[in-house]
Amino acid sequence: MYQLPPVNWLRAFEASARRESFTAAADELARTPKSVSNQVRALEAELGFPLFERLRHGLRLTDTGRAYLPSVRKAFEDLSASTAGLFGPKGTPTVTIRATIAFAVLWLTPRLPAFRAAFPDIDIHLTSSVWTDSLPPDHLDLEIRLGDGHWPGFRAEQLTRESAVPACSHATHDKLGPARSAHDLIGRDLIGVVSQENLWMRFFRRAGIDGALPDYGITVDTALGAIELACAGQGYAILLSSFANSSATRERMAILEGLTMPLEGAQSGHYLLIPDSDEQTRPEVALFRNWLLDAMAASGSA
Repeated sequence: MYQLPPVNWLRAFEASARRESFTAAADELARTPKSVSNQVRALEAELGFPLFERLRHGLRLTDTGRAYLPSVRKAFEDLSASTAGLFGPKGTPTVTIRATIAFAVLWLTPRLPAFRAAFPDIDIHLTSSVWTDSLPPDHLDLEIRLGDGHWPGFRAEQLTRESAVPACSHATHDKLGPARSAHDLIGRDLIGVVSQENLWMRFFRRAGIDGALPDYGITVDTALGAIELACAGQGYAILLSSFANSSATRERMAILEGLTMPLEGAQSGHYLLIPDSDEQTRPEVALFRNWLLDAMAASGSA
């Protein structure tokens, strides 16, 4: 048997935590504030721990409440997504997603037809940006960013664990021969990416090479530009593993897998961000989130 409190108590807790008020939660749930407050107190008594601090002008989660809320919220989101997936969403729902342009082109768009085939009633609006931080999150349901998982105002779930790996065109590889160590790349043309400008430096330092590096022959602002230049024989790009493992990339490039560098901290992974708000996550958004996490796990990038 499942060890669960009554669902109405959990709904009262989740809504009160999201709205930081019994009164606002009561408006959402079409109940009285007293009823919501009593259900939360009943839940606290059942669990044996206080979930809220009752303040003069609202509520504040206790440490226990903050620890419990993500599981409760995810349970409701998963149930909502399953219902929409099995019985169809109401109306013509739309999910708006923003991702870095390289992730959108190399990873996400090749897989979107599978989502559309499974859920044809859900429209997808995908936007991309080179500089995701420079745009406001208004009107976004989900966002995919590269970083360390810490962004104020968002709930973040890790999608990928990244490493970095050099790559070049097959023609360059055949002409110059295989690079078996980082030392073999010294003196060869390197392509820089503005948003990932420290990857080459970290790559050489990890190999014990601390001297000044030669200037990049070309610097571009996206990994897509670096890939195109490398494929045109203009040097070596250093790619995140999720980009290097793309079938489109592997068809066109020689990936120097023996020189793969694990990443930690900044740029260590792609994350799925859900804006924190006082609104419930819509069923179609939760459905896309679950599909994306499953697709990522199937790809081996998680």
